Amino acid sequence: MSNVRTYTAKERNMYLVGMFGQNMLYNIVGTGLYYYFQNIICLPAVALGWIFAIARIWDAINDPMMGTIVDRTKSKYGKCRSWLLFSPLFICIITCLCFINGNYSTAKLAGNSTSMFLIVAWAAVSYILWGMSFTTGDVPLWGMISRMSEDEKDRSTLISLARIIASIGGAVVLVSIIPLSQAVNQMLGKSVTAQSGFVAVGIGITIIAALLFECAGLGTKEKVPASSERRSMKESFSLMWKCVPFRRLFISGILRAPFQLMMTVAMTLLSYYYCEGDLTNAFTDIKTLVIVAIVAGGLFIGQFVAMAICPALMKKFDVKHIYNFSSGASAVPFALIFVVYLAAPTELDKIGWALLVGLCMLLSGAGFGAVNVCQSIMISDCIDYEEYHHGFRPDGVFFSGQSFITKFSTGIASIISAYAYAAVGYTDVNIEAMNSALQSGASFATDYSEYAKIMWFLISIPPAVGMLLAVLPTLKYEIDQKSHEKMLAELVERHSLAEADAMQDSAGADNAGGEQAQG
Repeated sequence: MSNVRTYTAKERNMYLVGMFGQNMLYNIVGTGLYYYFQNIICLPAVALGWIFAIARIWDAINDPMMGTIVDRTKSKYGKCRSWLLFSPLFICIITCLCFINGNYSTAKLAGNSTSMFLIVAWAAVSYILWGMSFTTGDVPLWGMISRMSEDEKDRSTLISLARIIASIGGAVVLVSIIPLSQAVNQMLGKSVTAQSGFVAVGIGITIIAALLFECAGLGTKEKVPASSERRSMKESFSLMWKCVPFRRLFISGILRAPFQLMMTVAMTLLSYYYCEGDLTNAFTDIKTLVIVAIVAGGLFIGQFVAMAICPALMKKFDVKHIYNFSSGASAVPFALIFVVYLAAPTELDKIGWALLVGLCMLLSGAGFGAVNVCQSIMISDCIDYEEYHHGFRPDGVFFSGQSFITKFSTGIASIISAYAYAAVGYTDVNIEAMNSALQSGASFATDYSEYAKIMWFLISIPPAVGMLLAVLPTLKYEIDQKSHEKMLAELVERHSLAEADAMQDSAGADNAGGEQAQG
């Protein structure tokens, strides 16, 4: 294994900076733009749900197409890195355009049906365009991991670090974009729900994130030889299904779809339940800050700890066992979140109850954090499996499956939340009226208990069911540590022999050319 190609420390660090920026961009939209659409310009709940669902499901279908394009790319920069050099700029521009829109609630109260239609239409068009542009960077970014190293340990370490950095990048935006936007509004002498602050902060963070994302393209190199074979779009789609271990993992990810409700609903819930719609309260009132830190911090700390210890656990246990245990076991704390809410629906801002919620979040986050790392490693293993058995390395196509899972899951979660919100009346002018009432002293937990109840339910019961179901397809996952080590050893040998043959052919061609010149 002495001929194993792998990344340098500088390449690793530049890749991780890019990963940080890319996940900032994702959460600017996944958290900031969703909150902006729902609670600031007050789009109808069902319309918002279908916008996100259609866009995400189309993105999910689009991802394998992009994976095929990546695998067919021929460039001196490599098949993944080429896309990373220019995609951040396009994503940046379209992300900024998503925030430029009118206010649906204002248009509805004025009876302006044309404005109402145009506001919804632009929200849909801009969001769909954003998803398509984001795919051009997301698929090759994750695909780069299997291109940067042939060493199993280095690859697993990079995946674990990438997942941690991705979560930190997402968390930075998650905890800052809404309170910063509200703070800017206050500085401008406007309501915390005014559009101005959200537009300014959204665009500002987007530019910073795009610059960081660009580092992944500028500072990395592809080390693993690319397959000379090229597959058609149809063949690539077929390959994703024919590769049995990848198919099991793919179905598992789809069944886990309801987990995305935690990502889409949690920030709205934190903002309203604990801060009455104004997250700046968390930075001006020490008690509120502590409570929010316990609840939200539990989820993130759980993820980070699990991601950090996964490489050590994989030295003792097969990755598939860690994946299945983490997914199944996390269903319990997810379900307990709603149980705790039912026990004290208006008391969860008290320290004792907040600690219970925080503990549930910690254990839930740990389970999902481990699943995230294991999923990426298992996809990378499936790429080796396919090359070992059929001689073709589908880096782009298989890692597009990871993006497919996330985006399809978000689409399903959007539909579930849309109809759940519509059922309790959490939509357009009702949200505007609620915002005004909260600013006048109303209590979200007490006066809007139906809204609170549905939000606590959405982040608890559906994710619990999804995490439990996700275990079923991977119980018979084919690749274990011993078989993968055998595959990797042979693949490294094949790569070395292919490189030696190529050098010999090149030398032979040079000698032939020299003899011809002398003649």
